[in-house]
Amino acid sequence: MSTPTGTARHPQTDAMGPLRTILRIDGWSTAVFGAVMLAAAQPLSGPLGLPTAWSIPFGVAMLGGAAALGLIAGHPRIPVRYVAFVVAGNALSCVTLLALAFADVIPLTGLGVAFMLVGALVVAIYAGLEFAGLRRLGAR
Repeated sequence: MSTPTGTARHPQTDAMGPLRTILRIDGWSTAVFGAVMLAAAQPLSGPLGLPTAWSIPFGVAMLGGAAALGLIAGHPRIPVRYVAFVVAGNALSCVTLLALAFADVIPLTGLGVAFMLVGALVVAIYAGLEFAGLRRLGAR
C-alpha cells in the first residue's frame, strides 16, 4: 500500500503516528524553551528570581533532551524502552520543578514560582500523553 506521496507505509509505523507526533511536539517545545532559557537567562533572572547559574544548565539540558526526543521520534519503529525513559524523565522533571517551586532552594519570586508550576504542568501533560501513546502501542 502506498500513500499519495508514493512512500510505503507499514501498519506498525502508522500505529506510532500519534506517539511520534507528541514526541516531536515535546521535542520542539523543549528546544524552543531551552533556547529561551539560554538567550534570556540574564533578563529573566530578576523577574523570576532564577539565577543564571541555574537557568544556563536548565537550558543546556533542555536542548540535549530536545535532541534526544527528535532522535527517538525519528526512528522508523519507535523503541518502547526509549519512550518509557521519556515518560520517566518527564515525570521526574515534573517532581523536580514542583520541589524547586516550594523548597526555597532558589530565591524565586512569585512569578518564578508560577513559572516553575506551569513548567511542571506542561511536562506532566507530556508524560501523560506519551504514556497513553505507549499503552496504545502495547495494546496492539
